[in-house]
Amino acid sequence: MDLFILLGTLFLCFGIGMPISYALGIGALVGALWIGIPAEAVMLKISDGVSKVAMLTIPFFVLAGAIMAEGGMARRLVAFANVVIGVVRVRGGLAAVNILATTFLSGISGSSVADVSAVGSVMIPQMEKAGYPRVFATNVTISASVQAILVPPSHNAVIYSLATGGTISIISLFMAGVVPGLLLGVSLIVLCIFFGYRDGHPTGTAVPLRDAVRITIDAMWGLITIVIIIGGILLGVFTAIEAGAVACIWAFCITMFVYRDYSWKDLPGLVHRTLKTVAMVMTLIAMASSFGYVMALMQMPAKITAFFLTVSENKYVILMLINFMLLVLGCLMDMAPLILICTPILLPVVMKLGVDPVHFGMIMLLNLGIGLLTPPVGSVLFVGCAVGKVKLEDVMRGIWPFYGVLFAVLMLVTFVPALSLWLPSVVIK
Repeated sequence: MDLFILLGTLFLCFGIGMPISYALGIGALVGALWIGIPAEAVMLKISDGVSKVAMLTIPFFVLAGAIMAEGGMARRLVAFANVVIGVVRVRGGLAAVNILATTFLSGISGSSVADVSAVGSVMIPQMEKAGYPRVFATNVTISASVQAILVPPSHNAVIYSLATGGTISIISLFMAGVVPGLLLGVSLIVLCIFFGYRDGHPTGTAVPLRDAVRITIDAMWGLITIVIIIGGILLGVFTAIEAGAVACIWAFCITMFVYRDYSWKDLPGLVHRTLKTVAMVMTLIAMASSFGYVMALMQMPAKITAFFLTVSENKYVILMLINFMLLVLGCLMDMAPLILICTPILLPVVMKLGVDPVHFGMIMLLNLGIGLLTPPVGSVLFVGCAVGKVKLEDVMRGIWPFYGVLFAVLMLVTFVPALSLWLPSVVIK
């Protein structure tokens, strides 16, 4: 009955169109009153949810990513990716350029939506002009953007760390996402090359040496941001929070004083958009913290664990069931609230089976990242359609091979833990 009251209130709020963060808060309040917990306890938990120092990581990286994405970095990364891919000169080369440029930008922005907006606005028209179908170009762009969910500095990895109560370090999650993220990028490039030869897509063209040197030097200023973030953390120069602050300063200086493509009068608008994004995320985390608190008081994680173990005690069977459940949930709700709701419930289940929580973080992030590309609430899917100026139904007809690649990578990440755990074990002592 406790579960029915808690989740019933939550879904009732969803049904009347209430924002997710407020629905979580009201669900927590009703659930607490049902089991005899005073409302003050819920309010205190809401406050505690956003009082952690680690929360500063989110606004810093969101701002750094926004400055880089809007300040001309996307165009330069596309040009640099074209230099790299142009050496090979394979069919479908421009699609590979799209994916590689997204890989680079993912290491700066940490946001799939930002990647689709920045890279898509440059690459989709360029691919169409070269002879690619516009729908295909859009599908390449949105599928490649899932890399930003995995590679550092992924905002959602930070949210997962917070959802575990801070027991999993952000640095471990950052390192764990590198190999799965690169594996996804390589897999998508292979798929695009296959389509290139099957459908006769144009061959990539080599960039003249003089231009290649100029483009590389121009792009390196932005790529150094990745080195600052990862290198600084691993060498112990600064923490993940401080890395975000340093990245903001570096991004600002490069954008405003080196590239000088961005107008000073546009800066207040950029900061305003960043503040709106951060405010929404912080409110969501605060409310989800209270919701998780009430779930814990109702002993819901223990009950869910017992339920899964009655189905099977085989770790791989349970992981497959969890994968399918997360894929379905990812179609129905946005990523951040699902991380905050599902982590306290599912983490005890998988830890009971001996699954490393860092490994499970990668499983959850990739699952829910796929959900960003699926209707009816796939935010990346809708942004991609808007940027690409294509109809949703046309995109859905052509996206299935990309879903297939994403699912194959998900299975590898799920059942080969070393893909997620090898790099953290090597670089984090």
